[in-house]
Amino acid sequence: MTLWLLFALMTAAAIFAVLWPLGRARRRRSGSDVVVYRDQIEEIARDRAVGLIGEAEAEAARVEVSRRLLAAADVAETDVTASPGGTWRRRAAAIVVLVGLPVVAMTLYATLGSPQLPGQPLASRAPAAPQDSTLDTLVARVEAHLEQNPDDGRGWEVVAPVYMRFGRFEDAVKARRNALRVNGPSADREADLGEALMAAANGVVTDEAKSAFERAVALDVKHPKARFFLGVAALQDGQSQAATAIWRDMLKDARPDSGWAGTVREALARVEGTPVPGPSAEDVAAAEQMKPEDRSAMVRGMVERLAERLKTDGSDVEGWLRLVRAYTVMGDRERALSAASEARRALGHDADKLRRLDALVRELKLEG
Repeated sequence: MTLWLLFALMTAAAIFAVLWPLGRARRRRSGSDVVVYRDQIEEIARDRAVGLIGEAEAEAARVEVSRRLLAAADVAETDVTASPGGTWRRRAAAIVVLVGLPVVAMTLYATLGSPQLPGQPLASRAPAAPQDSTLDTLVARVEAHLEQNPDDGRGWEVVAPVYMRFGRFEDAVKARRNALRVNGPSADREADLGEALMAAANGVVTDEAKSAFERAVALDVKHPKARFFLGVAALQDGQSQAATAIWRDMLKDARPDSGWAGTVREALARVEGTPVPGPSAEDVAAAEQMKPEDRSAMVRGMVERLAERLKTDGSDVEGWLRLVRAYTVMGDRERALSAASEARRALGHDADKLRRLDALVRELKLEG
């Protein structure tokens, strides 16, 4: 009801704005102007007679005033002859505005508007916060694009890791399969497919995942991801010696800047029941020869890879402790706190592991 009242007031205001000038009577000054100009001509004559102005000035003034007098006389005649017609036209325009404007407005609204649409609260019409919807919106757009273009290999490559990050492992498997189908086999694509199959099976290297890793090694005998997960497959099959042999061979091939070497050492340490070894003397010597920016990049890469691994194996309390300490050493307090929070969620109700984590947080003075 309020909306329609507002529309009525707006229409009335528009009509008034148009009718006001039409209804005002025209002031007719033409007759009085003629009298004034005639008085001015007589005054010019008197001034010339007493010698106040010269003949030339008087003549020029008479010409100008005479021109204005003729113009005023023409206007007066036009007003007299045109007045009835002008009044009729103004009345016709007023009628058209008074009747036509509301009719046209209502017709347009009924045709183009939505008079039957119920009102919506402001909160329901407010756009979603960008941080809550941007990534989901982008993924939805990619999915819509891929539905129309299933042979877009690049699109499948892009969306697969996003599915992994969101925990949509079945979708990640589908994306990896399509990337292989469209783009052709490669060691990276086969290893990525095996990783997605593992994630979909809750970390178990299934036969299908193992076959994918074997195909990756057949294409690249040194492929680190495929070799590492083949070691995991051997360990899950009860072949700890075979797993140890695979991982030791990997470490022989590792360069000082190989970010995956730390993960392999941790896996070996868990299998052999020994403390996690640090970098070898050769690794330290090689790192000391690197430029500071290269060494810093290597460290950041290792920390990022550790963080990625903990997303899939959150029960590794040693890994969480190293990650929190690493962020603190790097001076990134916010990421250290974030890692500690993620660790608490991942470690669940394991009281002993949580105590170790809380002790480290207190030691590093991250909270409070």
